[in-house]
Amino acid sequence: MIPGSLNARRRERELEELAGGERVDVLVIGGGVTGAGIALDAASRGLSVALLEAHDLAFGTSRFSSKLVHGGLRYLAKGEFALAQESAIERGIMMTRTAPHLTRAMPQLFPLYASTSPFQRRLTSVGLHAGDVLRRIARTPSWVLPRPRFVPAAETLALAPGLRRHGLRGGLLGFDGALVDDARLVVTIARTAASYGARVLTKVRAVEVSGDRVLARDELSGQTLQISARQVVNATGVWAGSVVPSVRLRPSLGSHLVLATDTVGLGLASVNVAVPGETNRFVFLLPQPGGRVYLGLTDEPLHGDVPDVPTVPESDVDFLLGVASSVLARKLTREDVIGSYAGLRPLVDLPGTSGRSADLSRKHAVATSADGVVTVIGGKLTTYRKMAQDGVDAAIAHAGLHAGPSITSHLPMLGAADRSTLSTLDAPERLIARYGTEAPRIAALGEVDHSLGEELRAGVTAAEVVWAVRHEGALDADDVLARRTRLALVPSDADAVRERVEELVTKALAGL
Repeated sequence: MIPGSLNARRRERELEELAGGERVDVLVIGGGVTGAGIALDAASRGLSVALLEAHDLAFGTSRFSSKLVHGGLRYLAKGEFALAQESAIERGIMMTRTAPHLTRAMPQLFPLYASTSPFQRRLTSVGLHAGDVLRRIARTPSWVLPRPRFVPAAETLALAPGLRRHGLRGGLLGFDGALVDDARLVVTIARTAASYGARVLTKVRAVEVSGDRVLARDELSGQTLQISARQVVNATGVWAGSVVPSVRLRPSLGSHLVLATDTVGLGLASVNVAVPGETNRFVFLLPQPGGRVYLGLTDEPLHGDVPDVPTVPESDVDFLLGVASSVLARKLTREDVIGSYAGLRPLVDLPGTSGRSADLSRKHAVATSADGVVTVIGGKLTTYRKMAQDGVDAAIAHAGLHAGPSITSHLPMLGAADRSTLSTLDAPERLIARYGTEAPRIAALGEVDHSLGEELRAGVTAAEVVWAVRHEGALDADDVLARRTRLALVPSDADAVRERVEELVTKALAGL
């Protein structure tokens, strides 16, 4: 028996239990990183938990990030010292205790040219060293995140061969945390919650919500069911206002482009490019496993209705390509873009706030509506665990539940192990980086059945598709392509293997 397995059979059984009138302590609406984190925090305290997600785990904002585990440097520059410290602490927890298998150190290179002003150079250097102070306060060891330093031009080019050579004076090198995959983090948190007994139910939509019950609809069968709870928690992110109308948000759009590594000429280090006319805003070229680079990030207010899946505006494409090209030997064009994605930040609309969405605080908030629904809003992916802890604390207090303090700061997720242990596992390095100690199980699927050892695209194997259906809650090919493997980030990759993935999913579902 695999701990925390999520699949169609378990989903069907647990839906029947809830439809039969079983009452849970905490009912979470939303299957992003915050909702999954709340489910884990509550379940690990011994509370009975159910989580409802209308689509799939990590369907919304949580899969559309820059895949970074930020240490809070940007918040420090804005004078938000408490938020910066909280981010650095949460980054350290994730990288050293709860999810070392899903995180890595990302070298961050700030190239310096003859045109770089002395002020910009000093500001960046001071910022990197201030960030290192945060690292030390958070007690994250330097072998996890090395100290920042100046690197000469030759080393700068070795780290990023695609940089423009003319006028290059060297670079400033810092380090931050990065995820192998943000959606995989969410799936792993949800499965860890399931290993503590949480019912994690995707494709179940909350139709009517109050503080102690939810009328829900199974999107697969059309069946409606009423679920009772001692406390309902709204963790739907940017859609929180559609669940609790009193919640006020100012969503902002963050766009990324997907490029091929060979096109850009990057090594292992990201390249951070200052936006002209801005003192503390950068565009990032972020190298990823599998020969991809993510180019981001914009921060523009969203007007009108909130879409299920936002798209990248044409103006963002031009902006990102233009800023990145300013430091590259080769100008990037639209023909270089092989994919794109955009996420929506659920920024809190506080009284008296105005101006650009980029200037709004990334603090989170917990509020209780007149009808008793606890809502967790705002925040960042890096601080999801603290958001979840605060949300569960509020739920316990409001509903009078009996539970101890949060234990998630020291609770390893499924697959977690220290880096020395991970390096000894008998499995391909790519699988270890995505599945941790579960990697040998996935590799073994391909050894037992050679057809599952088949590589589909970008290193993804057929065994991973089967694993996603049997143990990660994938119910159809889109769940696999868009959120378990991320092949859909490059549409041509997804199109090339969709038929085979559909075949594998159908067979795996039939074998449950």
